[in-house]
Amino acid sequence: MTKLSGEMLLIRADASVAIGTGHAMRCLALTQAWQDAGGRVTFVMAESTPAIEERLRSEGIGLVRIDGVPGSDFDHEQLIALARTHRPSWVVVDGYEFDAAYQRTLKNEGFKVLLIDDNGRPGSFTADVVLNQNVHAQECLYKNRETYTRLLLGPKYALLRREFVSAPDCREISSIGRKLLVSMGGSDPDNVTCRVMEAIEQVEVADLQVAVVAGGSNPHLASIGESVAKSSHSCRILNNVTDMPALISWADLAISGAGTVCWEYCALGLPAVLVAVAENQIPNAEALHAAGAARLVAGGSQFAIGEMAQLITRLVNSRSERFALSRTAHTLVDGGGAGRIISMLLGEGAS
Repeated sequence: MTKLSGEMLLIRADASVAIGTGHAMRCLALTQAWQDAGGRVTFVMAESTPAIEERLRSEGIGLVRIDGVPGSDFDHEQLIALARTHRPSWVVVDGYEFDAAYQRTLKNEGFKVLLIDDNGRPGSFTADVVLNQNVHAQECLYKNRETYTRLLLGPKYALLRREFVSAPDCREISSIGRKLLVSMGGSDPDNVTCRVMEAIEQVEVADLQVAVVAGGSNPHLASIGESVAKSSHSCRILNNVTDMPALISWADLAISGAGTVCWEYCALGLPAVLVAVAENQIPNAEALHAAGAARLVAGGSQFAIGEMAQLITRLVNSRSERFALSRTAHTLVDGGGAGRIISMLLGEGAS
């Protein structure tokens, strides 16, 4: 890969309790690949959380806070002003508010634009590159795009942070899956974690160990702590985890939100029960289920607790099913996605 000489990547993404931290965290993966090539990165955020801001600072990433409603005219006016100052090689926008007009305004200013998308939002696409890393990503989602717009589609381009790219990929599948990892995302505004804990209480398997990850932006730490404390299983709560690869490697089964963490499970071959805690997670979660790379529980955040308990019980007791899920998931993600994207942005293709 070509080495950069301090060239700037300007990233417009947000994080909050309401929208979660997935947009920012996958942009962090892209950031790390750009930094590894010798470049500099600045995040531009209208909404953020203390945990995300601390993570960016620890990674040596610049952060500029702006005012106004995300995606508004005032938003893109501030972004353009910053882009004129920083003169980035690329402007990356990741968020459902950044529509065709927002993209076009940046293009009219002469900037090269990468849009990170999930579900082919309504309207047209005017960015130079549209990235959709999901299993269900297809060209038909982007029929209304400019002739110059390049598409990067599928898990081949999954954005994984450094710690997952370098993590070992060998996993032993135990006869009984007694180690459960519960993770409902960086914020979990609806407190789905406690609902999952209710289901786990109905799992009658001896010697279960449960690690409950509460993201750094989770507002429900007190109630989650109560659920963990009263559990009949051996449970621990972990807040703002910094070594997620080690935790994923430890676990036999994840019960998880269906956000960007799915690619981390796939990379390390962890079987997962997925809960689509937001509408935008549904298409990819369904595609992972259909591909045999995970199991999706019906009902979203209001899933039937009894059905969840039965599914967990079945998977915990079935080595063969967990083995199949692990191997299929691992074939989807090879860890090279961010590098491929950076190579493309540098004009080296995206093989």
